[in-house]
Amino acid sequence: MIVIVAEKPSVGRDIARVLGCRQPGEGCISGEKYTVTWALGHLVTLCEPDEIDEKYKKWKREDLPILPDVLPTKVIGKTRKQFSVVKKLMNAPDTERVICATDAGREGELIFYYIYCQAKCSKPVDRLWISSMTDEAIREGFDTLKPDEEYVGLRRSAVCRSEADWLVGMNASRAFTLRYNALLSVGRVQTPTLNILVKRRREIDGFQPEQYYVLSADFGDYKGQWFDPSAEDEKTAHRIPEKERAEAVADKVRRQPARVVSAVSEEKKELPPQLYDLTSLQRDANRILGFTAEKTLKVAQSLYEKWKLLTYPRTDSRYLPMDMVGKLYQTLKVLPEPYRSLETGMERREDGKLYLGRRIFDNAKVSDHHALLPTPKAADLEKLPGDERALYDLVVRRMLAAFYPAYVYDALKVVTECSGESFRSTGRTVRTEGWKALYRQDQPAKKTRTKKKDAEEETEELPLPPLHPGDERTVVKTDVQQSTTKPPAPHTDASLLAAMEHAGRQIEDETLRESMKGAGLGTPATRAAIIERLLQVGYAARRGRAIQATDKGMRLIEAAPEEIASPELTGKWELALDEIARSERDTERFMQGIRRMSEFLVEYAFGKAPDVTFPEEMRRGTGGKKRTSVPKKIEGAVCPLCGKTVQENAKAFGCSAWKEGCRFTLWKDGLVRGGGPALNARIVQILLKNGEAKGSTGILRLKEGQLSFTPNGAETPAALIPITYSRK
Repeated sequence: MIVIVAEKPSVGRDIARVLGCRQPGEGCISGEKYTVTWALGHLVTLCEPDEIDEKYKKWKREDLPILPDVLPTKVIGKTRKQFSVVKKLMNAPDTERVICATDAGREGELIFYYIYCQAKCSKPVDRLWISSMTDEAIREGFDTLKPDEEYVGLRRSAVCRSEADWLVGMNASRAFTLRYNALLSVGRVQTPTLNILVKRRREIDGFQPEQYYVLSADFGDYKGQWFDPSAEDEKTAHRIPEKERAEAVADKVRRQPARVVSAVSEEKKELPPQLYDLTSLQRDANRILGFTAEKTLKVAQSLYEKWKLLTYPRTDSRYLPMDMVGKLYQTLKVLPEPYRSLETGMERREDGKLYLGRRIFDNAKVSDHHALLPTPKAADLEKLPGDERALYDLVVRRMLAAFYPAYVYDALKVVTECSGESFRSTGRTVRTEGWKALYRQDQPAKKTRTKKKDAEEETEELPLPPLHPGDERTVVKTDVQQSTTKPPAPHTDASLLAAMEHAGRQIEDETLRESMKGAGLGTPATRAAIIERLLQVGYAARRGRAIQATDKGMRLIEAAPEEIASPELTGKWELALDEIARSERDTERFMQGIRRMSEFLVEYAFGKAPDVTFPEEMRRGTGGKKRTSVPKKIEGAVCPLCGKTVQENAKAFGCSAWKEGCRFTLWKDGLVRGGGPALNARIVQILLKNGEAKGSTGILRLKEGQLSFTPNGAETPAALIPITYSRK
């Protein structure tokens, strides 16, 4: 008998069906040759410190750092029954060998290896390594099983990752919790990810808005924007600081003759986008569909496992191996409408076959899995749930777009002078729509946001008439508009994933991004979970689509040393784990570095760590457990209903006389769903004193039983909630 261990029941049942196993058993399905069983995700994990030595049950400074020679594993309590099933099958006398059929990646390798070791199994192992869950892919996988020896490097990398997270997390969390008497969670990847959010919030909080004015001139058949040709920074050359000066220039040029001094046309190309890996899919799904990173992974996993319409989603590659050409043609043949009719735009050779460029096919750049593709299975779009259909659409269009020709256009830049003042006009004439034809329906607006740090910068690239140097016009009218510089935009799932992928560096160029991919924070498979962990422990919060560091998260980064908060250092660790997976780096050397870091973090916490005050609700009890929150009175904050002091608890600000019946309450996150900020003690002090509080992004107002948030430049509130404002 051959025992197959899948990662989850649904995958196990699919494998059993394809292999003809039809006899159900407890936690398994059997056939003549195979018995298929499964994990439930992780069945085995690393022991807690107090399970290694009881003295660690109480958190004490003198017991740190915790550096066991060997990190033992244990069976997870709630999955003990299924582990017993798997263990019994693996060690059964008639079991000849075991096939590892967990997910084909680092975490899947760890799941199986921990089970295999905990079960004390010694049977020979083969590896099922597939990138699709279609019946054909499963059969092909079993026809070409891999020897277990090929995955020793990946397994070592998985164990190193697991043990590194344990050593850094356990020691740093205990040390900083003891140092600040506040329950703190510090992690090898989660803390530098939080640091990215904290840096952005500091930029936003410290931003000082500046007003300026923009002058445009109408030349009859086209328009131009005033600019200073001598300005050092071309991005801000159109800004006029004083209203009086802007109006003076407008008066100076109005109804005056003007002349074109330069008209330059330049052909430009935008190459088609590369195929998706998981991170790029998550970014687009967030930007286009509003999906969180976690939701995208969940929906992609459903399309992979349940619907069999996507290849393995947790891939980090954007390339295909050359032996995928045949599968690609099979996929194109079964695509449903409206996609079949879009195939006509794909770039082909004279013989009608697809042009196989190196931006798509490159064996050297395919890692454990190839780029994310639709499978060669006919999709019934009517049966797909809405989220699955929307994500499937993104993947299919991206596959088609990769084979489309480039988008080609003429970029026209015109400078017109009038009374000694210069005006700039830009436009474009499309030569070849190329791959953008696939997405044109999603881009109806003619305005395009430029890639500038100031979010308010918008340009209109309207069609320009034929213009040549020396052409004469008259300024028909002028227009002066007031504008305000805006702070950097808060991170979204899309921008945070990009920053994590490249360890905090903002890299727009796709080719350069590809070369930096190995030195990021986490992996495509783990980044969504890292973001959700930060939200779960309260270090970050969602504000609409934005993700921002909370005050709690800000304080943690203030306390943490650069060594653990640095995205670049953690990125180097991730690169080292990749090298271990390729058997290019020694595991012992890597783990020695992790142990030294754990020792340093403990020394830092009790030595050089700065004085930082954490809120009362984060105070800990014995054994690191959180203490019951004690309301904290806010100095100078007076209840508008009864005149008593307002106090703060974990979720709200409220009157301290609530036991006497006063129900005045301001919920901290009450405005967040509408895009407003979370309330803190300082904001509440100002609100209760002045009735309003101005911030870098807008104004909060408290009046007539309502709390509202109006963004800068808006006339009506974006978020409005009634407040509890009555007595019993």
